[in-house]
Amino acid sequence: MSWFQSAASTFFTDEEGHQIVSAIQEAEKNTSGEIRLHLASKSKEDPLTEAWKMFGKLQMHKTAQRNGILIYLSVKDHKFSIVADKGINEVVPAGFWEDIVKTMGGLFKKKEFVEGLQQGIQLIGEKLKEFFPYQADDENELPDEISFS
Repeated sequence: MSWFQSAASTFFTDEEGHQIVSAIQEAEKNTSGEIRLHLASKSKEDPLTEAWKMFGKLQMHKTAQRNGILIYLSVKDHKFSIVADKGINEVVPAGFWEDIVKTMGGLFKKKEFVEGLQQGIQLIGEKLKEFFPYQADDENELPDEISFS
């Protein structure tokens, strides 16, 4: 059984999962921001509430600059949410996430989930570079792998 085999993870093949993790690693080369993806089979509450709960459970608030970002995807509900820690939300302008959500949502509607995630992750890295550029002494503070529930 591969590391992507679970109730929610059957959504992606191993290769697709590796492509997404690679996108996260590539995006983090541009920024000190920490990006994670969480897949849930189904949300018990609205995806935004679930995303914030998972953000805490994954201890994403424990980065030095409070610059963690979580993409939460509820597979069976076909819903997603992007949440960011206070360090990011204090400095980014209103509407910062809108084009990312629009890009991802458009691709998700076409059932292009891997492409949607890859493009969204790339955009997150590019946009965060302005506010949280990568520094020579940056550490990867959070795991890059996909989490599941």
